Amino acid sequence: MIDKIVQSMADAMAGIRDGSVVLLGGFGSIGQPNALIDGLIEQGATDLTVVSNNAGTGRTGLARLLELGRVRKIICSYPRSAGSVVFEEVYRAGKIELEIVPQGTMSERMRAAGAGIPAFFTAAAVGTKLAAGKEEREIAGRRYLLEQALAGDVALIEAWEADRWGNLTYRSSARNFNPVMATAAEMTVAQAQHIVDLGGLDPEKIATPGIYVKRVLHVPYGEPTVT
Repeated sequence: MIDKIVQSMADAMAGIRDGSVVLLGGFGSIGQPNALIDGLIEQGATDLTVVSNNAGTGRTGLARLLELGRVRKIICSYPRSAGSVVFEEVYRAGKIELEIVPQGTMSERMRAAGAGIPAFFTAAAVGTKLAAGKEEREIAGRRYLLEQALAGDVALIEAWEADRWGNLTYRSSARNFNPVMATAAEMTVAQAQHIVDLGGLDPEKIATPGIYVKRVLHVPYGEPTVT
């Protein structure tokens, strides 16, 4: 019987190795797998490369992971945002490597990884500092950059509902990067607010099929604020 529901945070984090590339879902605080990030902190993996929309806020969650010196490199679109005090500190101290990627390009790089596409051309960032070292090609009179697919060893994501097969739904804007990250990682771990019986999910609402999900942890924490 297929049952991907795990009973503890330790089970959810098992096997995450030092040096892993970790994809973290969320857009700001919306759809962010806060419990799983705390679990990763407790688990102890270090020398991580983290892929996230931003670089954390305050001194909790992702920011705490940075503050503890557990992240070697961060790949994100918005390293500086309201409350990103920890990132500012570690970056100025030369303790973390930063790769800035336009938001759409970052999403497409992960989608490409999930689809088995090694690279693609995009017009985003042509003529900017972000184009340094990248192959350029003119297609139909317009310049494009070659971007590489971005795969993860682990994806930590947040879902609204899950069943024991790992099928997931998302709520409103909390969907954001979560589904594409689920396809791009060797191991996807989801925290879900609601666990439903097999067959209890509307097939039309399943955004992440269970084939992409390795583990699900039930994390009920109330109705989130969504936009």
